[in-house]
Amino acid sequence: MSDQIQADRLHLDDLHVGQRFVSATHTIDKTQIRTFAAQFDPQLFHTDEEAAKSTLFKGLAASGWHTAAITMRLNVEGGLPLAGGIIGAGGEINWPAPTRPGDTLHVESEVIEVTPSRSKPDRGIAVIVSRTINQRGEIVQTLTAKLVVPRRATG
Repeated sequence: MSDQIQADRLHLDDLHVGQRFVSATHTIDKTQIRTFAAQFDPQLFHTDEEAAKSTLFKGLAASGWHTAAITMRLNVEGGLPLAGGIIGAGGEINWPAPTRPGDTLHVESEVIEVTPSRSKPDRGIAVIVSRTINQRGEIVQTLTAKLVVPRRATG
């Protein structure tokens, strides 16, 4: 990452509770859903459109892990501009609605907690809720993540 791009990234000291970020968008299609599922989550409701009709999903649905991967990419590419990258230290993930072929997803993130480390003064933990939302305004994923974020160098 270039020095200028890194300089534009936010450190723990720049974050505050209530701060919000919005990502770009990504449109998912049947081919992406099937390709991801074939490699990482080969269940019929992710790989076979016809068989998926008789499942709980009533049609082809992306793997939750695929939705999580898209969320990560959208956040990395500008939705969550953290210095040092997006480094997870734990979290909770929920998929309240399926991601479908043709959905256009974006991520809305909000800082809900900022805690400087007592033992490591060069960093801290930011707790951020990222909601992945489709074009109909439906939340398809909620990720509450504890992220390790560097502090600005002092001195």
